[in-house]
Amino acid sequence: QVQLVESGGGLVQTGGSLRLSCAASGRTFQVYNVAWFRQAAGKDREFVASMSRGGTNTYYANSVKGRFTISRDNAKRTVYLQMNSLQAEDTAVYYCAADLAAVTSNPREYDYWGQGTQVTVSS
Repeated sequence: QVQLVESGGGLVQTGGSLRLSCAASGRTFQVYNVAWFRQAAGKDREFVASMSRGGTNTYYANSVKGRFTISRDNAKRTVYLQMNSLQAEDTAVYYCAADLAAVTSNPREYDYWGQGTQVTVSS
């Protein structure tokens, strides 16, 4: 099993940047695929980005491609989401997820979730 704790959310102006972190417990973190999802108020949870266990493969939602970057440091057991050129529509609670098999955009395929961190983009 793995436990995930997100941090780094906050209030930022349009066009600004934030870096989210997701710290994982457990010595086998490197075997998990990881992903970021987000959920805006009143909306379904949506895929943001994912990365395979070795970091070789990355996937992004079209809405964030070119602005967001997912990365991981297996030695630190941490996943990052660098978010640049933030827009109001990026406002949401951001969740880190992990799974041994899935690296997809379907949140139902991920077994492990963090508690989320709020990102608010103001104009």
